Amino acid sequence: MCELLGMSANVPTDICFSFAGFLHRGGRTGPHRDGWGIAFYEQGGYRDFRDPSPSADSPIARLIRDYPIKSHVVISHIRQANVGNVRMANTHPFTREMWGRPWCYAHNGQLQGWGALALSFYRPVGDTDSEHAFCWLLGELRQRFAEPPAEPGPLWTTLHALCERLRGLGVCNLLFSDGVHLYAYCSTKLVHLTRRAPFGHAHLSDTEMSVDFREHTTLADVVSVMATEPLTANEDWTAMQPGELLVWRDGEIQARYRANEDGAQTSER
Repeated sequence: MCELLGMSANVPTDICFSFAGFLHRGGRTGPHRDGWGIAFYEQGGYRDFRDPSPSADSPIARLIRDYPIKSHVVISHIRQANVGNVRMANTHPFTREMWGRPWCYAHNGQLQGWGALALSFYRPVGDTDSEHAFCWLLGELRQRFAEPPAEPGPLWTTLHALCERLRGLGVCNLLFSDGVHLYAYCSTKLVHLTRRAPFGHAHLSDTEMSVDFREHTTLADVVSVMATEPLTANEDWTAMQPGELLVWRDGEIQARYRANEDGAQTSER
C-alpha cells in the first residue's frame, strides 16, 4: 500500500527533516516506487510537486528535501499502485477548489465497489479509486454546505460520517486539508507526534540523519507530524484508532471523532 505524511504547525515550518526519511520509503527502504507528491499551503496560497517516478531516485524529491519551503500545512504521499496505471494523473495528492479554497487529499488503501459512489460536481482526471473517492467526498460536502458553515462542528461531523462510509468499502487512511485545518482519518494505520518545548534530538529510522530541534525552534513553536509509520526511532508516536478522525490546526488537535462498535459517533472538542 501507499504511505502518508502530513504536518500542521503554528508557525511557518519546513518539513525537510521528515521528508528526508519519508522519500527513502519510495523505492529504497520501502516498496512504494509508483510515484510521489507533496503539497504546501503557504501565505494564503498553494503549491505542489508530483512525480510518477520513485521518490528515492527523484531529483525533484531531492530538491524538496534540501529546499526549506515553510508552511503551516503539508500533505505528502508515496504510491504503491493497486488501481490505475503509473502516471502523473494518478499521482497523489489531488486538489480541487471549493469555497474559494484549494482542497488537497491523499489516500492510503484500496476500496471495493468505489465506482458506485455517485459523483456530483467533481470528476476524476485519472482512474484511481483514491481520486474518485476524493471527488465524491468533496462533492458531498459541497452539496450539504453551499458555503462554509459559521461553526465548523456540523462540517466535521459530516466529514467523519463520509469517511466512515468509505471505510465500509475497504482500507481508507487519508489526509485532507483546506489550508486552515488538516484532517487525518484512520482506517487501519496512522500515527502522529507533536513536538513542542522542551525540544530535543530526533533520529530518522530510514536514513542516517538526526537533528537537534532546539537549534531551529522557539519556545512557542508547536509542530505536529502524521505518518503511516513512525519516521523516527527515538520519539513516542501515538497510533490512531480505526474510525478516528483528528482535526488539526496550528499543530494542535481541535476535535476528535470516533466510531463506537455499534456505529454511533462520539466526539471531543
